[in-house]
Amino acid sequence: MRIHWLHAGDTTFPAVERALAEPDGLLAAGGDLAPARLLSAYRRGIFPWYSDGQPILWWSPSSRTVFDTEAMHIPRRLARWLRSCDWRIHADTAFVDVMRACAAPRRHEHGTWITDDMLAAYATLHALGHAHSVEAWDGDQLVGGIYGVAIGRMFYGESMFSGATNGSKVALLALCRAMRDWGWPLLDAQVASDHLFTLGAREMPRAGFCAKVDALVRLPAHDGSWRERFPRLDPADLGC
Repeated sequence: MRIHWLHAGDTTFPAVERALAEPDGLLAAGGDLAPARLLSAYRRGIFPWYSDGQPILWWSPSSRTVFDTEAMHIPRRLARWLRSCDWRIHADTAFVDVMRACAAPRRHEHGTWITDDMLAAYATLHALGHAHSVEAWDGDQLVGGIYGVAIGRMFYGESMFSGATNGSKVALLALCRAMRDWGWPLLDAQVASDHLFTLGAREMPRAGFCAKVDALVRLPAHDGSWRERFPRLDPADLGC
């Protein structure tokens, strides 16, 4: 099956069922990262993922890794650590810093998929109230964070980082706790990893995921910054 090429100004996408089996989920290429196109993609369960030197590649894998916000798993060792953690948790106070930290190459990696164009595109979504970050702070030091896109009552996690042990876990758990309290049942984590499964992630077939997304993005929700809206949470609250 041939890859569908997107054209400037056209924010439509082919049906996700047309995504390739190998590489799993590759649906389309080209287009741009304008807000209208990005939001159109996420509403359909599609996300961009590519490297410098490639065209923009759009994906909808056959299986999606998700968190049910009512069913997060807190390992006992992590729960004990959380009870003694005095970090502060905030949202939307350092969005670009979180993205830049996520973009830093990890050990055994030579580059990043969070290109300068991606950073600029999601910073624009953030300014428009569609992209958000949740941050863990140790004093004035940013020690962990996660960022992603919110539409309706659906959150699409893009990336997270740890600047200190458990930094990304604190940010993720805080995000899921807030979502649970708001009545947002599902967080998209995109691609499976052992790290995510230790916290309760599960895999969901594409058809079921896209049907759930289609319902959640239509529900009314708060638009704009989360800076004041995000609940006051202590790390100790997250282990309960």
